[in-house]
Amino acid sequence: MAGRRGRYYPAITPQTLLRAYSIGLFPMAESAEDPEIFWVEPEMRGILPLDGFHVSRSLAKAIRRQPFDIRFDTAFEQVIALCAEPAEDRPSTWINDTIRKLYSDLHRMGHAHSVEAWEGDQLVGGLYGVSLGAAFFGESMFSRRTNASKICLVHLVERLKAKGFILLDAQFTTEHLKTFGAIDIPKDDYLRLLRTAVDLPHKEF
Repeated sequence: MAGRRGRYYPAITPQTLLRAYSIGLFPMAESAEDPEIFWVEPEMRGILPLDGFHVSRSLAKAIRRQPFDIRFDTAFEQVIALCAEPAEDRPSTWINDTIRKLYSDLHRMGHAHSVEAWEGDQLVGGLYGVSLGAAFFGESMFSRRTNASKICLVHLVERLKAKGFILLDAQFTTEHLKTFGAIDIPKDDYLRLLRTAVDLPHKEF
């Protein structure tokens, strides 16, 4: 996790968090059990270029089958709670109670959003993130069914394009995100993109 990081203590507010995003910082915790958080500012930033987003043939075929009911912002707190749960491929997470409360506050303010995959009345996949200006900052995702989080990501990108967003921040690239076209860019390049995006009028999600 290359980049500057420093601890921050209880005075953080949702407004502080939005300010941090606007200058290229985001919070994490050492573990779900650790009540403290720290700021992260990577030297190389992962983004998903909206005009270069790629969907594989197999995923496109799965989407056409419409295996899930995709909803937006109907179960934000449930999504973040499930993102915080350990999974087979992720034995621990960085989402602690402090982060859950802050992002729930941001959601009530209209600055944090969820994309959800439902199977009947069961939430089986989803993701959440923060919107500011014309930027969306992806935070975490979970999947309890094959392709559930991937399909949510595709719907997120479609929605961001339709609403006029210009930046989708992925924080760090992974092999999984690279299959969608995620790239790493230097911090200075990212900050230029960020300033352009957050200076625009706030986009409705």
